[in-house]
Amino acid sequence: MEDLERAVSEKPDNAHALVALANAYWLSGHGPEVVADLASRAIAADPENRAGWHLWALSEPDPRQRVARWQQVSARFPTDDLARANVADNAAALAGAEHDYDALDLAIATYEQLLTTAQQPQQREALDTAIRNLRGWKF
Repeated sequence: MEDLERAVSEKPDNAHALVALANAYWLSGHGPEVVADLASRAIAADPENRAGWHLWALSEPDPRQRVARWQQVSARFPTDDLARANVADNAAALAGAEHDYDALDLAIATYEQLLTTAQQPQQREALDTAIRNLRGWKF
């Protein structure tokens, strides 16, 4: 990690180094604040760096705001199925935790969008199962 910290220190606007350090910090449990700061710096340095955007969304501790961040990432990168899956997953978690029907609707709609582009039978089956299960939720 020292090499990554040195690289960021030497080149503070290097988006790739910032993302690599943010990822290393995230995986080693440094907490969302430092990761969010590095991710935001990476985004400022290179607004097209999806990894920076992903870490920025991932590091949001508030579940409702994390859903909103993933929606921003998904809107910015419309073909990013990982971002879209994170919208759906986080919305489903929010719906379950807060008994929020709007979040539930968002999760279902987002999984349905993913289903339209899913290529693999296993993906389609998993998405069908998720949609079917979420449609059965009652709070």
